[in-house]
Amino acid sequence: MIAESKDFLPWLSSQGVRFQSALKGTLDLSRTNSFFLGGGRAMLNTLYLTAEKMGIDIFYDAEVTKLVIRDGFFESLEVNHSGKIHKVIAKAMIAASGGFESNIGWLREAWGKAADNFLIRGTPYNKGTVLKMLIDNGANVIGDPTQCHAVAIDGRAPRFDGGIITRLDCIIFGIVINRNAERFYDEGEDTWPKRYAIWGRLVAQQPDQIAYVVFDSPCLNKFMPSLYPPFSTNTLEELAEILELDSEKFISTISAFNKSVQEGDYDPTLLDNCHTKGIDPPKSNWAKKIETPPYYAYPLRPGITFTYMSVEVNQNAKIVMTNGQPSENMYAAGEIMAGNILGSGYAAGIGMAIGGTFGKIAGQQAAIMLNKV
Repeated sequence: MIAESKDFLPWLSSQGVRFQSALKGTLDLSRTNSFFLGGGRAMLNTLYLTAEKMGIDIFYDAEVTKLVIRDGFFESLEVNHSGKIHKVIAKAMIAASGGFESNIGWLREAWGKAADNFLIRGTPYNKGTVLKMLIDNGANVIGDPTQCHAVAIDGRAPRFDGGIITRLDCIIFGIVINRNAERFYDEGEDTWPKRYAIWGRLVAQQPDQIAYVVFDSPCLNKFMPSLYPPFSTNTLEELAEILELDSEKFISTISAFNKSVQEGDYDPTLLDNCHTKGIDPPKSNWAKKIETPPYYAYPLRPGITFTYMSVEVNQNAKIVMTNGQPSENMYAAGEIMAGNILGSGYAAGIGMAIGGTFGKIAGQQAAIMLNKV
């Protein structure tokens, strides 16, 4: 992925996709991320248009309902298109249909009842249908079903399709407490692009799968705002009441944090070593006292972006079967094979890199195979 991603951006540009200058500010993404002009939707629209100009037929509202695979060899599939079942025979198949993050029942198998409180950042249609068909037809499984790209999003977001505008980027500027008004993890462990995707999983492990990020007025304009405004009060007692938390415990937690803060050269763009001392968990960077009203808080829920359990592939993106042999004509790219790279954790941009690099590899390898047939 790392080797191939270097050439992926120029390739995207050659397909008509345009880029813009990196955002500036607290996320410090200029060295790690590239930004599509018009966003991800503009990129998709451009690629669809490019494909159509090349004579590639695209069918919308077409759901795969059956795969016919014999001894690891793809023969055909059935598609429900506009209410009619169509059989499609092909010499090769590339699966790029995502994970199972919107399949709450499947998530519940791994997470238990906690999954009922998860919010899904994207489409409600990523139910893992094709992934399960491949597994049932002998594709080898790789990855942990409890591992996923999960960020902390606003607890008021809709169950599906909340998107990036419900993501909360303010965690490093405050403290995060659970339903018991207790802190449970180092909010300043590392820069945001390296650690933002751990917070969904951390919140998922808390009572009722909810937490709250609390900060004061000097921090309000240091991060990109969410879709929803934060709760705001002039006293900590009022904030505890709004959050329905034990007021005495809430104020005690904030007071203990404030007493532990070691003053330093505060810098939101760097690991500044403004840390706490004598408190567990610590806050390693960007620790500042919460003492200037108004006080603010956001509710946090786990926001699932995509799952990591997937089919195994080799370096040519060929799906590996349970007998250890790669399929002759089945390939996979994107989330449906993400478990080959992501065992746990995440860094900004990896999802795009997986889909882009292995999508390109799968297409190239399928074309080579077809030319040999």
